[in-house]
Amino acid sequence: MPKSKKGNKPKARVFDLQMAQNCIELAPDGKQRLNLSFKGFTIVPECIDKLCRIDEILLSRNLIKKLPDFFDVFNNVHNLDLHSNYLEVLPPSIGLLKNLLTLNCCNNRLTHVPKEIGLLQNLRTLHLGLNMLQTLPSTIGDLKELTYIGLSDNKFSQVPKCLAQLQNLKKANLDRNPIPPPKIIKPTPIPKMFHLIKSCDLCDDCRRKCRTERKKLAEALNMKEQPPAAHVARPEVVT
Repeated sequence: MPKSKKGNKPKARVFDLQMAQNCIELAPDGKQRLNLSFKGFTIVPECIDKLCRIDEILLSRNLIKKLPDFFDVFNNVHNLDLHSNYLEVLPPSIGLLKNLLTLNCCNNRLTHVPKEIGLLQNLRTLHLGLNMLQTLPSTIGDLKELTYIGLSDNKFSQVPKCLAQLQNLKKANLDRNPIPPPKIIKPTPIPKMFHLIKSCDLCDDCRRKCRTERKKLAEALNMKEQPPAAHVARPEVVT
């Protein structure tokens, strides 16, 4: 028998369309789900662009560093799960997924989010936790249907201003970011000698008491007695 050459390694099996079709599951709501999690992918298989009628795509827990630009063919996708990969950027074509309701990109290496994400007008849930984000594009404020955004474990030093534009937002998770706590302003105590009330609302006894206290304060400070700050008009007597 001829000896095999040293150093030759078996070629990795190509992930083909038939294998992708075998990964299609039926979700409880009757939607078709393409489950490609835990496959050890370093790149997204090109063959899946033939499955453009899929409703959900799960590509979590792989080794993917970059997404292809063919995602625009998945017009029906409403759930895209990309968590726990090595993604550093998202392609601008992500904004073409018009029917997307949930986008999960947590636990990656994202340093920024493309402005095209603001085109996802139906998006309701956005997971961006466990990345390296310091800012968000202002177009995030265009996501009028967004009810939840996860931004925990990033590098935000302040709350992104665009969150204030999200009219339907119910929760924003900013836990474990280097955002300084708000300064607590202590209320200035009002001395008891000050009476914050209109003099016209005081009775005669109270007015006399105020004058007496002002006189005592002036004497204690070696000050001459000043005229009253406000003239209290006497009620007119109608005959």
